[in-house]
Amino acid sequence: MFNDIGPLELVTIIVLAVLVFGPDKLPKVIQDVTRTIRKIREFSESAKQDIRSELGPEFKDFEFEDLNPKTFIRKQLDNEDLGLTEIRNGFDLKKEMAEVTEAVALHEREASSSSGSSAGGRIDMTKKPEEAGQDDRPVFDADAT
Repeated sequence: MFNDIGPLELVTIIVLAVLVFGPDKLPKVIQDVTRTIRKIREFSESAKQDIRSELGPEFKDFEFEDLNPKTFIRKQLDNEDLGLTEIRNGFDLKKEMAEVTEAVALHEREASSSSGSSAGGRIDMTKKPEEAGQDDRPVFDADAT
């Protein structure tokens, strides 16, 4: 529960508690705090048991920690039945980007080597408007927009 409190912080809390409550009342305050924490834990455990019993036998392995999205995703990624390991290992973003870059460069080289009109009625978007004739441009209809 208090895993992230260091020794200096713990000493600071103790000194502040002694100053605020005084050495006479401090043991009673500590007892009250521990009793309250114990009651909260008992209430929490009973609520969890009630929820598990209401969910039924199909959710007997249900853990409330799985409701944390990070825990759920980590648990699902570690599950070998889904085959996600193969998908994760088979996907190389750098390789995919290199292939796309190469395809675009190849297309640009082909377009520049065939500097004639575009074939098949396709519009060459790499040409500047003055290079492309009026026939290559789509008709603009101001009423349609």
